[in-house]
Amino acid sequence: MNIEDLVYNAASWLSGEGDGDGMVVSCRARLARNLAGWAFAPKTTLEDQKKIIEQVLGAAQQCRPMCDAAFFHMNALQANQRQLLVERHLISPALAKSKGQRGVLFNADESLSVMINEEDHLRLQAILPGLQTHAAWQRVDALDDALRSELDWAQSERWGFLTACPTNTGTGLRISVLIHLPALVLTEDMERVMRGLTSMAFAVRGFYGEGTNVVGNLFQISNQATLGVTEGEIVEKLSEITQQIMGHEKEAQATLLADASAQVEDKVWRAYGILQHARVLSGQDFMNLLSAVRLGCSLGLIDGLPLGFINQLMIVTQSSHLQAEARANLSSADRDVRRAELVRRRWTEQRGLS
Repeated sequence: MNIEDLVYNAASWLSGEGDGDGMVVSCRARLARNLAGWAFAPKTTLEDQKKIIEQVLGAAQQCRPMCDAAFFHMNALQANQRQLLVERHLISPALAKSKGQRGVLFNADESLSVMINEEDHLRLQAILPGLQTHAAWQRVDALDDALRSELDWAQSERWGFLTACPTNTGTGLRISVLIHLPALVLTEDMERVMRGLTSMAFAVRGFYGEGTNVVGNLFQISNQATLGVTEGEIVEKLSEITQQIMGHEKEAQATLLADASAQVEDKVWRAYGILQHARVLSGQDFMNLLSAVRLGCSLGLIDGLPLGFINQLMIVTQSSHLQAEARANLSSADRDVRRAELVRRRWTEQRGLS
């Protein structure tokens, strides 16, 4: 597989299945694991890194969930190619920027992936559409069991799984949801919600996770505690918290409709029209307009526009996807023109299917 071919692959987590009222785009369960007998990734040599990759790939070939997975060496990819993997949520921005012998392994529908030699030797990930936190945990747990039959994890009877960063020690589990909260932003209640989440040991991050910005009113919410709690408790708590946040977003939506219905409808339909006809779209403008359209779907103002279509647009219009499709390095201005062209074409195709 060529990395550029991913542009034409419909990742399963973008399908819109199980998306609670257009709010929850996806959920992700990620496990931090290290191989026993090796220094943690920040202290490994290039030769160590190479041997760790060989061990993991050998184990994956014996593991049913990953036996046919694609593997890419980070140091064999150009910067735009690595960024494309970030845009598809297959690797972290940290892995994209890192040096040395590092890589990623992922299955055909991109629901399972393994980052190798990031902060830890392995980061196992399951990502599913909508609010399927329990299913995501079960998928990554099964992958963990399969790989563990071939590899020896670094762990302690007292502390659990050992990790490079103490905040991941214990279960090593980070579970998160990517959730759309435009009404809480518009009613200026999002800061209050964020403070409440922080007080309950949950983190609120941007579109690509830690250290990234919020775009299009999309927030990533994840647990912070991994020690002293079970995996089941972590999953259950995040699911409960997400349901509460969805309730707050619905209340905010009702407030907007009661207090400013004309302005809300104008915002939604203005965005709908611009996306169908614009000739130039910056990445930030596009995500803000798409957020307004997604809000229109949540409010029932827009019918016949599948959430899967919205989710796919959100990814294929990212900068590295546009360049991969063009098979060329594009200037910022050229990307903005090409983004608008792609959106118009996809919108026309979707209306033909409706």
